[in-house]
Amino acid sequence: MGSLSQQCGMLLIFISIFLAGFVSFSFASPVIKRFEFNVEWKKVRRLGHTKQLLTVNGQYPGPTIAVHEGDTVRIKVNNCMNENTTIHWHGVKQLRTGWADGPAYITQCPIRAGESYTYKFSVNDQRGTLWWHAHYSWQRASVHGAFIIYPRMPYPFSSSPIEAEIPILFGEWWNGDVEEVENEMLKHGGGPNVSDAYTINGLPGPLYPSSTKDTFISTVERGKTYLLRVINAALNNELFFAIANHTLTVVEVDAAYTKPFNTTAIMIAPGQTTTLLLNTDQVPEHSQMFPMAITPYVTSIFPFNNSTSIGFLRYNSTKIKKFSSKLPENLPEMKDTAFATAFLNKLRSLGSPMYPCNVPKTVHKRVVITISLNLQDCPSGKSCQGHTSWGLAMGLIVRNGVGESKSLLPPPKDLPLC
Repeated sequence: MGSLSQQCGMLLIFISIFLAGFVSFSFASPVIKRFEFNVEWKKVRRLGHTKQLLTVNGQYPGPTIAVHEGDTVRIKVNNCMNENTTIHWHGVKQLRTGWADGPAYITQCPIRAGESYTYKFSVNDQRGTLWWHAHYSWQRASVHGAFIIYPRMPYPFSSSPIEAEIPILFGEWWNGDVEEVENEMLKHGGGPNVSDAYTINGLPGPLYPSSTKDTFISTVERGKTYLLRVINAALNNELFFAIANHTLTVVEVDAAYTKPFNTTAIMIAPGQTTTLLLNTDQVPEHSQMFPMAITPYVTSIFPFNNSTSIGFLRYNSTKIKKFSSKLPENLPEMKDTAFATAFLNKLRSLGSPMYPCNVPKTVHKRVVITISLNLQDCPSGKSCQGHTSWGLAMGLIVRNGVGESKSLLPPPKDLPLC
C-alpha cells in the first residue's frame, strides 16, 4: 500500500449518496466488509467563503458505509492531518468490542497525527440507519457520514417495492474555524457562536448568500416509494423537516423499527436518525420542484441559528429546474412545542412477534449511582501510555459478567497509546 502519506493522497471510491440497486436484505452468510478512511483537510467553498475543512476521503459529508446484519467490519482510519482524531460508530452495538467504539480518552487514546488504526467489530442483532462521526473535539462538524445496516429479513413496513434509498444528512456550516468556535466557548463558559448555515447533504441551499448552486436536489419518479434515511449530524440543534405537499411515514428511529405512522413533518434531535417512507404521489407542474426544508426547534434562551435550509424534490418529468424560496406550508414554526410533543408521543416500538419489545415489568431493586471524573498528572519521570488501567475498566456497564458472551474481549494489541 505504500507509506501513509501516499495512502492519504489516493482517491478512494465509496458508495454514492443515492443507494439505488443495493440489495436491501440478504440471506447470504455474513462476510468481512473492508473500508478505508483518509481523514484529511480539503478546501471547501460555501456561502461565498473558502476554507480548509476536515473531511474523510475529501468528501463532505463523508462516505456512506453499507453492510448487512451479521457482517464483520474492518475500517482502516489514516490520520492524514497534524492533530489527533478518532471515529465513533454512533448507535452500533459494540458487543464485547467496546474498544472499537471510538470516543477519545474513554475507550481508546486518539489516533495520532500521521498514524493509522483499524477498527474491528461485527454488526449483530440490529439493522437500520445509523451514522459515524469523529469523536475528538468538534471534528464531527464535518467528519461524519451514514452507517447503514441492511437486515437479514425483508423490511416489515412496506408492501410496495422500494424504488431507491436516499440518505439525507443535516449539518451545520461555520464560515470560521470550528475549533476556534469551540475554544472560545470553553474560554468563556457560555454557548458557542451560532453556525452560519444549516446544510442538507453538505449544501446550504438558495436561501443563503452565494448558495444557489449549492443546493441538494433529489430526482424521483412519480408513483414510486422511496426510503429516506434521515440523519441529524448538526452539533447542537433539534430540527424540523418537511417536504412540501408530501406525507412522510415514520418506520424506524435509531435503527429500531417503529409502529408506522404518517406525519406532515418530523422533529429529529442531534445525533438521531429517522427512516421514512415517501410516496411520490403528486403531479408537478412543468417547472415545479417541491421544496424540502429544515429549521431549528428551539425552546432555550440561548442564541441559536434561526435560519432555514432548503433543498428540492424533483420529479423526473419536470424538465426545468426552477428554484423557489417558498417554504413548505407543512414545516412547523421554530417554537412549535405542540407539534414536537405530539410527534414524539406517536413513537412506539414495532412490538411484532419477529421484533418484540421485551421490557421488564417488575422492578426488583432500585439503585442510585453517582459518577465523577478526576484528572491526575502522570508521576514525575514516567509516561502515561498504558490503556488498560483506565477507560473501559472504569465503566460500570462493561464489567465482565458470567460466561464468554458477557465478558469484554481484551483490547487489540495495536490500540493507540496516549
